[in-house]
Amino acid sequence: MPPTEAQPGIANPPGADPDADDTLDLHLPEELLALLTPAEQRPDTDGDLLDDLPSWQPATTPAGRFQLVPVRLDRDLPLVTRWMNDPAVAAFWELQGPESVTADHIRAQLDGDGRSVPCLGVLDSTPMSYFEIYRADLDPLARHYPARPHDTGIHLLIGGVADRGRGLGTTLLRAVADLVLDHRPRCTRVLAEPDLRNTPSVSAFLAAGFRLSAEVDLPDKRAALMVRDRALRHVL
Repeated sequence: MPPTEAQPGIANPPGADPDADDTLDLHLPEELLALLTPAEQRPDTDGDLLDDLPSWQPATTPAGRFQLVPVRLDRDLPLVTRWMNDPAVAAFWELQGPESVTADHIRAQLDGDGRSVPCLGVLDSTPMSYFEIYRADLDPLARHYPARPHDTGIHLLIGGVADRGRGLGTTLLRAVADLVLDHRPRCTRVLAEPDLRNTPSVSAFLAAGFRLSAEVDLPDKRAALMVRDRALRHVL
């Protein structure tokens, strides 16, 4: 076998096997490695994935004083279960049934690493809605769109029938998006992925300053990817 020809300008190191394949140790910068890692697998270094959501202060809205209050199963399970069994809610959340169904859904978040926090939406001291604030960039959703670090997602349901259809959802969505942007300085976008068939929900997001970024096929639905950009928060 003929000796391996040295590359021009590169001397074979002393003692090297001339028949061995040339190799090159390539060390990628950490920043590049982070970009090549699937978004939902990237580590977070701040110790709290949602910037201490329980400490977020209430917001003043046209509808009243609004606050996100993390769910406690011992206190809130009957109320949230009742909402989940409302036919209009069950059609999209698909969590109807006994308390154990709702409890399992909420407990999975409470026992997790903090990437999703279930909350009551409390308006003027009255619990009237349910929110899930979650790290979209660490969620399976990130496989379906070009995620950015610290993207934050919102799931929402309005509990009482009397609170629906009068623009309250739009008011709350805007308030919650502002709370996220105020308390999460590294977050540049707030996202949501309502079912494309849920026209009232999509309309509420649009009216709250979100834009329709894309239609995405998720495992359980075709969704409208709604985005509210920090750069445009005071324009839309």
